[in-house]
Amino acid sequence: MKFRKVAYWRPMLNSSSAISTRYGANRSHDVNLRALRYFVAIADAGSLTAAAQAISIAQPALTRQLRELEQDLGVQLLQRTPRGVLLTQAGVTLYESAQRMLAEAALVRRQLASQPTVSGASVVLGVSPTLARVVLPGLLENFQRSRVDIQLRAREAFTPALLDWLERGMVDMAVVTNPDPGRMLALHALLGEPFALVSHRSRRIGPIVSIAQLARIPLFMTSLHRGIIERQLRPMRGKLDIQAEIDSVDSIREMVLRGSCATIMPVSVFKDRQSLRELAMSEISGVQLNRLLVLATRIDWRENPALPVVQEMLQAEFARLTRQGVFSLSAEPAAPDAAASDRAAESPKGRRPARARSVID
Repeated sequence: MKFRKVAYWRPMLNSSSAISTRYGANRSHDVNLRALRYFVAIADAGSLTAAAQAISIAQPALTRQLRELEQDLGVQLLQRTPRGVLLTQAGVTLYESAQRMLAEAALVRRQLASQPTVSGASVVLGVSPTLARVVLPGLLENFQRSRVDIQLRAREAFTPALLDWLERGMVDMAVVTNPDPGRMLALHALLGEPFALVSHRSRRIGPIVSIAQLARIPLFMTSLHRGIIERQLRPMRGKLDIQAEIDSVDSIREMVLRGSCATIMPVSVFKDRQSLRELAMSEISGVQLNRLLVLATRIDWRENPALPVVQEMLQAEFARLTRQGVFSLSAEPAAPDAAASDRAAESPKGRRPARARSVID
């Protein structure tokens, strides 16, 4: 006697650790993992008697479980013979799927058992002044929406200070620019971001500037960005006309908006609406000027179970901003992704309050 699967087999784990299935006459049933384990044990043992002994269950109880499973699914799974049992066509299909699902369930149990609790944990995140206004708003909003009970604190400083704070334990993780690989830290690359020459539109600087033209443009720059750009220009013998070195991103940005100076900075600093309306970003030809953004942690960072959670949310925020074009030279960033728009449109009425806490130093 042959059996044919006429619909489909589609497993879904629900809250009661059951499998929702459809078999036979398009009927929906719930099959729990215990029933699947019993069925696999019978198939492996080749008889109900041997299976009952292997899994320490009375044979009548095992027979009843098998009968209920067949009734639930609406198909015969086993053929009884004098020598034991044989799988039907439907039984073979269920056996292969059940093995996968049981293995996945076991993996989930191991992962959950090994996952330490993060309730009440605290993480101090360091970010540079060029990234604070770009990354922190979305990141902190995600924490407020999440149910993770983590206290997130953010501190702002340039890369040298952030690396020093990290080594001294003043921050737990930091997003830094072009860190020195000689430090005893764990480094995880996030993305590369181009630099651009940024000026007020009234200066009428074109969209592409050569290295020779760049040498004749007066600039205000931070010491960190000046060092990065000069190192990358050196092989081409490029020069910069630095009028002032100011380690304040906000001050330089304000002076550029006033038309008082031009600067070279990462493109994300000037992707807000006002900057896109009043300023021009020019690409410097003949050289690739960029910075590498890296997430730095101490070697023993896994001692804090909350750090992987923060890292995952931070990487998700960088991915969202990348999709919007915040870290590219394109003039206009893309529209926010649909998920972000939906979140923004949600009414706060009836929403469960988030338990995440955030503090900015």
